[in-house]
Amino acid sequence: MVDMRVNLCGIDMDNPVMAASGTFGFGHEFAELYDINILGSFSFKGTTLEPRFGNPTPRIAECESGLINSIGLQNPGVNEVIDNELPKLAEVFNKPVMANIGGSSVEDYAMTAKALSSCKQIGWLEINVSCPNVNHGGMAFGTDPAVVQEVTEAVKANTEKPVIIKLSPNVTDITAIARACENGGADGVSLVNTMLGMRINLKTGKPVIANKMGGFSGPAIFPVALRMVYQVYEAVGLPIVGIGGIAKAEQVIEMMMAGATAVQIGAANLVNPYACRDIVNDLPKIMDKYGISSLSEIIGGAH
Repeated sequence: MVDMRVNLCGIDMDNPVMAASGTFGFGHEFAELYDINILGSFSFKGTTLEPRFGNPTPRIAECESGLINSIGLQNPGVNEVIDNELPKLAEVFNKPVMANIGGSSVEDYAMTAKALSSCKQIGWLEINVSCPNVNHGGMAFGTDPAVVQEVTEAVKANTEKPVIIKLSPNVTDITAIARACENGGADGVSLVNTMLGMRINLKTGKPVIANKMGGFSGPAIFPVALRMVYQVYEAVGLPIVGIGGIAKAEQVIEMMMAGATAVQIGAANLVNPYACRDIVNDLPKIMDKYGISSLSEIIGGAH
């Protein structure tokens, strides 16, 4: 009998498979298709202090090996999430859930984190630092180590929950950003968020996405994500959630050997809504195939 259990930042999980933020709604949508309690957990839709309508359409562009999105953190705001989304989730999911937080300022992150920390259902806070910083000319928070550390410290000061910083791959040195998280007191990091990409409509000669560029995700980015997880594992002593292009159980094993304690499945959910369920069901067979008795024992095994 294989053991798929892992412990992420002090919270026990039945298995390391999570759905990534933005690809699983607030959970109850997928609960109409299957029992989502089969998952280790999931990260719910990115939530901000105030409601956001998001970016103009078109927001999605298909690619041969992935997709580009520019949703713009459309969400009902933290108060609506607490008052309506989380009670609906409690009816279908009985495990700790990860709250994904976005913001336009350091204060936004801190206030949203404080509000969500009062919710018993929430196990971890995942802080998306790929958001544009309105106080610094719109450049993403996650591209500047000093700002990443500032956000981390501000969130940590407003919660007792484990804080996991979600890193952008659109940087020169991912390890410098990870070290800033560690210096700021983060409990873990998740990586990677989407890469920056675009498509052009040959009929119009214009970009497909209204915002011109968006986040590229899907199978094509897996090798890049794996490389960054491997680098961050060697650079810091924080637990890692590996994200990027994972679509099958073998890639879960690969990501964990690179250094991930848990993984998140993103774009695959948009292609096959049963992707997370299928990966969890396939894991024991793949573990047997490679002689793995316990997943927690292979974390960082490639180093």
